[in-house]
Amino acid sequence: MATGSNLESVNNKRGGGTIEPKVPPFVPKTGYNPRDLRSWAKRTGFVSDYSGEAGTSGSEKFEPFQLRGRKENEPKIEIDPVVGRMRDNRGIEIQPASHGGVGLEENVKKENEPVLALNPDGERKVGMRGNGNGNGSNGNGSNGHGVSAVAPMQDEKYDEENVVQDEVKVDLFPEGVEPVVDGGWKGPSELKCGLKENPGFVSLIYYGLQHYLSLAGSLVLIPLVMVPVMGGTDKDTATVISTMLFISGITTILHSYFGTRLPLVQGSSFVYLAPALVIINAQDYRNLTEHKFRHIMRELQGAIIVGSIFQCILGFSGLMSILLRLINPVVVAPTVAAVGLAFFSYGFSQAGICLEITVPQIALVLLFTLHLRGVSIFGRHLFRIYAVPLSVSLVWIFASFLTAGGVYNYKGCNPDIPSSNILTDACRQHAYTMKHCRADSDALSTAAWVRIPYPLQWGIPIFHFRTSIVMVIVSLVASVDSVGTYRTTSLQVNSRPPTRGVVSRGIALEGLCSILAGLWGSGTGSTTLTENVHTINSTKVASRIVVELGAVFLIIFSFIGKVGALLASIPQALAAAVLCFMWALTVTLGLSTLQYAQSASFRNMTIVGVALFLGMSIPSYFQQYQPESSLILPSYLLPYAAASSGPFHSGLKQLDFAINALMSMNMVVTLLVAFLLDNTVPGSKEERGVYIWSRAEDVAADASLQSEYSLPKKVAWCCCWLKCLGV
Repeated sequence: MATGSNLESVNNKRGGGTIEPKVPPFVPKTGYNPRDLRSWAKRTGFVSDYSGEAGTSGSEKFEPFQLRGRKENEPKIEIDPVVGRMRDNRGIEIQPASHGGVGLEENVKKENEPVLALNPDGERKVGMRGNGNGNGSNGNGSNGHGVSAVAPMQDEKYDEENVVQDEVKVDLFPEGVEPVVDGGWKGPSELKCGLKENPGFVSLIYYGLQHYLSLAGSLVLIPLVMVPVMGGTDKDTATVISTMLFISGITTILHSYFGTRLPLVQGSSFVYLAPALVIINAQDYRNLTEHKFRHIMRELQGAIIVGSIFQCILGFSGLMSILLRLINPVVVAPTVAAVGLAFFSYGFSQAGICLEITVPQIALVLLFTLHLRGVSIFGRHLFRIYAVPLSVSLVWIFASFLTAGGVYNYKGCNPDIPSSNILTDACRQHAYTMKHCRADSDALSTAAWVRIPYPLQWGIPIFHFRTSIVMVIVSLVASVDSVGTYRTTSLQVNSRPPTRGVVSRGIALEGLCSILAGLWGSGTGSTTLTENVHTINSTKVASRIVVELGAVFLIIFSFIGKVGALLASIPQALAAAVLCFMWALTVTLGLSTLQYAQSASFRNMTIVGVALFLGMSIPSYFQQYQPESSLILPSYLLPYAAASSGPFHSGLKQLDFAINALMSMNMVVTLLVAFLLDNTVPGSKEERGVYIWSRAEDVAADASLQSEYSLPKKVAWCCCWLKCLGV
């Protein structure tokens, strides 16, 4: 009754007319850029789904939040595509009430209905309609004009994970990502062990060994390809394998503490294998017979050290931060793919020598990886995780039985005599075949139980301009490869990419680690293994401490000389069969980075296709020039012997060797073509898939991100001078 009398008195004063509610004019919020907010929503995964279909170059599709338990007649809550916040489709929030008691009854029914509102500072608050705190004096939620009032929101903290409206549950975090107490984001929920998690002592040892066993093909098979070509013995192969294990363990720990701090394994990458084969097959070294291995190893050491110094300068000087603006998925994808495609002439050409062991090896690794990948034993997908070491072990045992049974006997053909000096063609072919198929090693009986790799164990490095220029360009290719791996791994671990400074710091530390590899003489530089992406995806373990403990095991194994000698007994043909799978995996991992761009765009398809085709065709033109040598080279080495006999002639032998060597390497040509086209052909950021890195101020404000990417406090004080460089 009091309310009715108030309405009558107001109507009488105004001549009986109806009073319309006075709604203040809408004032748009200033101080923000809608494009930045859209970018923020896409970066952090705030939106439940983002469509990257072909033809949607500049538009983003925002799907509504997932509603749990929502009734049919309840409103649907969506996301405003401009500000990236919830938008309610219930129509007008404040409506005028009708005359009499009808509007009042509706308002009374909505007294206890929760509403979702925004404070002036943009904070979400949950309040109640008509809770007695209105502006009217009647205390019933009316403002004295027959209009339901919106009560001010209480200063209670809302639940950051869910906002409840009746039975409606709205997720404020993207699918697969969980909030943490100190802000930021937690890793994807399907991970067994996150970046900063410690699974316990027993699980820590198991996960550490598991992580490196899944990368066994990338860690130990490169010496089996390089050392025999360099003229090394089985003992030299065992020593190089032990050195690689030692360098991989040391550099992984250094990168985990001082680099990007992501769970990435450092090791001898396939990026350095092609230039190593080019230097090995230089004309000056083809006819060497005495100390050939040591001389070529010292040449490789000098070239790796010079190229690594350039990589350090690129990172610590801040030039890498500028270069990151020009490196996108359209550049990374064909470059990494070309690294794997470059060795097609070696793969089955060597595997076909011993079909009785290589065909079962290829069949087993494909069976474990593809057909049995979903089989779980004791709750673990053993076939998918241990596809390479398990298949190699089985076939290796089979090859050992064949060797012990006399199947691979030399039958009077001395394997120590160079194949070019054996007069009988049949004996030459037989000795070559048996040497690649036998599963024994002379080093296994002569190797010491304890041997610690040490610097300059092969002698003083040799520095030449021609080889140094080649390694400088190759270090740039390795940096591009690592940039793509950083981005992909960060999304797998914590859904936030590192900053440009963190990426520059990681590249600089990779250069420092490659200097160590050059001093110790591992034959190749050290860089981030691209196969890390597949390993984390298969094992679902992305813990930093797991990778560090596994690196400690590698260092311990490198001190045991018998371990390197045992690995050196893997047949070369068997190693080639495994590499057929590893190089194919490298190709697919490279092309998978196109998912961050519009892969169906004609622009991107043309750039990637042209870059890959020219990256294979132009080196083929340079490789057609046969080497001028009386030494008979295997067919798979002919493409890498073009550096000394290529078509480029300027009168300067050092420059001629460098240009012919670089243009005969597939990955270098592919990088140049893709880099030039992607940065000259017009295209939107969405179409190009421009990498969006986190900002330094975001990391400083987010405690979780700061603990993930910032240097440890114990060592940060001595590296404070790097802040002025943005590193």
